[in-house]
Order: sequence, then structure tokens, then C-alpha cells
Amino acid sequence: MLLSVIIPCYHSEKTIGPVVERIVKTVKEDGRYDLEIILVNDNAPDAAWDKIEELADQYEAVKGISMMKNSGQHAALMAGYRASKGDVVVAMDDDGENPPEEMFKLVDRLGKDADVVYGDYPEEGKFDNGIRAVGSKLNDLVAVWLLGKPKDLYLSSYIASKREVVDEIIRYQGPFPYVDGLFLRSSDQIKNTQVEHQHRMEGESGYSMASLLKLWMNGFTAFSTVPLRLSSMAGFAFTGIGCIWILVILVQKLILHTDIEAGWSSIICLLLVIGGLILISLGLIGEYIGRIYITLNQSPQYVVYDVYQGKKKKSDHSNE
Repeated sequence: MLLSVIIPCYHSEKTIGPVVERIVKTVKEDGRYDLEIILVNDNAPDAAWDKIEELADQYEAVKGISMMKNSGQHAALMAGYRASKGDVVVAMDDDGENPPEEMFKLVDRLGKDADVVYGDYPEEGKFDNGIRAVGSKLNDLVAVWLLGKPKDLYLSSYIASKREVVDEIIRYQGPFPYVDGLFLRSSDQIKNTQVEHQHRMEGESGYSMASLLKLWMNGFTAFSTVPLRLSSMAGFAFTGIGCIWILVILVQKLILHTDIEAGWSSIICLLLVIGGLILISLGLIGEYIGRIYITLNQSPQYVVYDVYQGKKKKSDHSNE
């Protein structure tokens, strides 16, 4: 059987080499699988692509894919999934946080009751400090509320999946890929297994607040209409409150003959709240319509600039 390992690479010039070396060693020691490693360079500003070419020359299992522009981690994953041929596909980070030595804990958990397995870290390793922690928690909340993720399922970047599930998710051609959402809509048999979590070898997370918000927006606009329903429910709720308040005023004025004060402050507050809700609802509708427009224009998920499989492999292919 063939095991495919997909690694999106960004700012990983100094970390991807040791990660690949550990993967090759781990799979060789296990001895059950042939191996292919797909390194997807997401147009990183460092010399990561040069390092990927060097690794492809060094290891027969390594294949490099270079993006023409930075498209984000999930687009890079989709490129890797489409290029993979393995019976089992594992995705992991490029910075050493996902120990390759733990890989077969995920792979061996796959079975009749598990089509996809996410690595579950110890509590202290689940959420990094700073922006990445906020983004991870926000992503988890979105997945529970809007995508139907079980509350006890932890979504990490360390994932093992069956070929059948991979073949299903790569059918998605939309320009806003969200891999976790694709897995959640493809199978109910998604499990966790406990793995070790290590500190990144070097540097900090490549996610900024803007990119995390963009990922969050992808999560609910591409795979859920719940926000639109919530805005509609809020509209009905405020309409109901308004009608009840009108009846209260009429009763006070016509039946009880109560003097009613102007209450300008309360009126302005209500106008601000209702106006804000209207603008939020319009913004949500605009977001959905804009994404429909971009999808109809057939905007690509990513654009591949180059594929490199090593000098020897490339020359062998050209002689066929």
C-alpha cells in the first residue's frame, strides 16, 4: 500500500528538511507502506522552494509543487490532495509541531468506524499563545455552530484519511476551500486519537489576524447558510418586540390614560441597534452574493507554477 504525506510549506526553509528526514525514517522503520511526500510551496518569500528541490533530488519519495501566488494553507492542502495517489493520506505541518513519529497512531486508527482521524493534543498543546490561539478557538466554535462538528471532536492540522474520502473532497472546485468543512460534509466517521504535540522548530505562526478571519469566513459562507437564517430570526424577533411595544403604548395611552414621556435616548439606542442589525444582515447577504459571483467567474482555488520530482526522476520520465 502507498502512504501519501502532504505538507503545505511557508517560511519552512530551515524546518522542512528535518521533518522530511523524520518521515522517511519513520515509514521505513514501520515497513508496511511505500511512501510519497508532497511538499506544496505556497509562494513563500524565503528559499523554501530551493530546499524542496534539494529534497526531491535527495529522496525519491519527495515531490514538490510550487504555487504561482500565496493561496493559503487550505488551498495548498487541496493541491497536495489532488496530486496524491496514496491509499492513505496524511497531512501535517512543516514546522515540526506534528511529530512524524506519531503518524501511525493516526493511520492505524483508520478503519470501519473511522474514515478520517485528527490528531488530538494534550490540553496545553491545543492552543498556542497569541493570534493563533484566538483563531484556533474561533475556528472550533464556527465548526460546532455552523458545520455540525461534534463538540468532543478536536480539529487539528495533523490528519489521516482514507483514499475514498480524499477522492470525495477533491471534487470540490470552489475558490474558497475549507478542508475541515469538506471532511465534515463527506463523512460522519471522523475520530480523534491522542498524539504528542511539539514546539515549532523555528519562527512563529504564518497566520495573521486577517488570514484567520478569512479562514473563518470561508468556514461558514462556503458550507453553511446558518448566518443568513440567524439574521432572519433576529429580524422577526425585533419585529415581534416592536409590535408588542406598540400594543403596550396603545394600552397605556387609550385605556389607562397614562402620560408617556418622549424617551429620546431609548429611541436613539433602539435605532442604533436595529440599524446595526440591518447593516450586518446586508453585509452577510453581500458576502454570500460576492462569493457566488467569484465562483461563477471560475476563480481558481490555486495556480500551480511548477512541479518538481527531482533531476533523476525528471530525466527518467523524459526518456520514456
